[in-house]
Amino acid sequence: MATHSAFFYGTLMAPEVLNRVIHGPDPTQKPPPRAPAQTAFLPGHIRHRVQYADYPAIIPDQTPGASVRGTYVRELTDADMWRLDVFEGSDYKRIKVRVVVGESEGKGEEMECWTYLWKAQEDDLEKGEWDFEDFRKEKLRYWAGSSEEYKAVDQADSEHDFSGGRLAGGAISKELAGSW
Repeated sequence: MATHSAFFYGTLMAPEVLNRVIHGPDPTQKPPPRAPAQTAFLPGHIRHRVQYADYPAIIPDQTPGASVRGTYVRELTDADMWRLDVFEGSDYKRIKVRVVVGESEGKGEEMECWTYLWKAQEDDLEKGEWDFEDFRKEKLRYWAGSSEEYKAVDQADSEHDFSGGRLAGGAISKELAGSW
């Protein structure tokens, strides 16, 4: 099975949000990601708040020293990436980038991974930087557990069988049940 790595710079930096997106509404029924998230930096980009939203976006920025701090997560499955694509929606485009994985900017191992770049109108971005600690203190409680933010992921997940029909209620299970 192929695995993927990704760089997260916003709400998905919170383990509660990432696990909710990847594992659905009942994460106790599914294993957590195998590898812990690591601090990472994405050079040549800048993070902005999205207007009227709790989450940020990144866009390229050639200003010397421009960099976004986030988390690097390994061992994501194809199904995880599909759920993340649904969660990110149509305002973002998944692209390959190179990040520096390490506790301090510019020092660490360079790794290739996926991230989500803002592709909607830049006019929809505020000038200020989005702040993860403010999000944790002020907004995370609205994002952990059940939230409208997960509606598209939950609906898409319920309509897609990642087991190839092997899960209860899947095509193979239904066919086997009919043959008894």
